[in-house]
Amino acid sequence: MPHQLPPLPYAKEALEPHIDAQTMEIHHGKHHQAYVTNLNKAIAGNAALEAKTIEALIKDLAAVPDAVRGAVRNNGGGHWNHTFFWNIMAPNAGGAPSGAVAAAINAAFDNFDSFKEKFEAAGLGRFGSGWVWLIAKAGKVEIASTANQDNPLMGSSIAGCDGTPILGVDVWEHAYYLKYQNRRADYLKAWWNVVNWAAVAKQYEAAAR
Repeated sequence: MPHQLPPLPYAKEALEPHIDAQTMEIHHGKHHQAYVTNLNKAIAGNAALEAKTIEALIKDLAAVPDAVRGAVRNNGGGHWNHTFFWNIMAPNAGGAPSGAVAAAINAAFDNFDSFKEKFEAAGLGRFGSGWVWLIAKAGKVEIASTANQDNPLMGSSIAGCDGTPILGVDVWEHAYYLKYQNRRADYLKAWWNVVNWAAVAKQYEAAAR
């Protein structure tokens, strides 16, 4: 298969108590796997699409035939988003950023606490399913939100925003419902404890190149 489910970079229980093992098992092994499976079905037999990386595929959805564009957008987005999500979390993480990414956050939002408040508000304000992102553009950062499995790499004409994602949180109910039920606010506050700021800093540095 052109695309495969990547293994989690830590044990499924490693993010407890903030994200429980059962949620991680279902979220990764069922939901993410379904996106990968359905993406491969959508592009099967199209050698040009099968040859593309997931990032190249979702960055140029206009090149995808109309008949499968919706499936590639939804499932390709789901695959990329979740792969990114697993890798900007880590056990024994959290705290506050430092270095260049911290300076960019402070420049955009005055301070880290103000940034967290605005980021959580964007998560609560996303009606239905979607994602909230911190994106980098020309060395600066801003908060963006996308519906369903869209992401900023898809461009402003599709996702409603564009830039390079450096941090993202999944606000689909499947990301938190087993532990937090309908308490999305509690999930978002707990999620800061698993953010891997070293990984976010690497994303920011790569975006600045």
